[in-house]
Amino acid sequence: MRRLLIRPGAIGDLIVSLPALEFLKSDYTEVWTAAVNAPLVRFADRVAFISSSGIDGLEPNLQRLEGFDSIVSWYGTNRPDFRAAVEHLPFEFFPALPHGIGHAVDFYLAQVGAPLGQAPRLAVGPTEPRFAAIHPFSGSAKKNWPLERFREVANQLPVPVEWIAGPEETLEGANRFDNLWTLAQWLAGALIYIGNDSGISHLAAAVGTPVVALFGPSTPDVWAPRGVDVRVVAAPDGTMESIAIDEVLAAVAHLRR
Repeated sequence: MRRLLIRPGAIGDLIVSLPALEFLKSDYTEVWTAAVNAPLVRFADRVAFISSSGIDGLEPNLQRLEGFDSIVSWYGTNRPDFRAAVEHLPFEFFPALPHGIGHAVDFYLAQVGAPLGQAPRLAVGPTEPRFAAIHPFSGSAKKNWPLERFREVANQLPVPVEWIAGPEETLEGANRFDNLWTLAQWLAGALIYIGNDSGISHLAAAVGTPVVALFGPSTPDVWAPRGVDVRVVAAPDGTMESIAIDEVLAAVAHLRR
């Protein structure tokens, strides 16, 4: 069977749905996703970028789409025009955002009929952990713990600290990566990772690095990184400023390997 999986979304959206996507692997599996996420899709026979697929234009893609026996899509669920144009094709549409009770990973697993309770895993090979990694950013300023508090935590860690920042995040001396797979390999070499509710926190957990994730306005029961060595520090009032430095240091002490 030739199967196409269409999964839009940000870094964290892809990672929490990886177990569901992998469950759908067929004789030939192709995945269309955001360009930044493509390096993380390791199980597929082919990966293409949604941005370059022309799927919004649709007509150029109909012939290509007709080559699949099964198409599972988290794209187009709320687009009646798109659904009408492909109604003759073997599409199955799923909502792209979790709703209801339960963790996001289980939400996507349940959609495809897979066993619940799994965690995203990215096998990057053996590493020798040697530093603490800190990513003090996220997709929203409201989800960011104050940078000066991250610096205070870093000053109290008994191991070298390496900082991470994205291409548009301002942080002098930070490590920056053009490829998420390269970043995943680097994160696997960390003794511990500390960060906000972000896709990079999910990535660190997926490679097996112990994670301390700080949560404020978002819901950790749904969006916390899932892994064996994950500790969540949740703001009591939903604001990041209410998380104390001692709380984070206690979580680090609990997990540091």
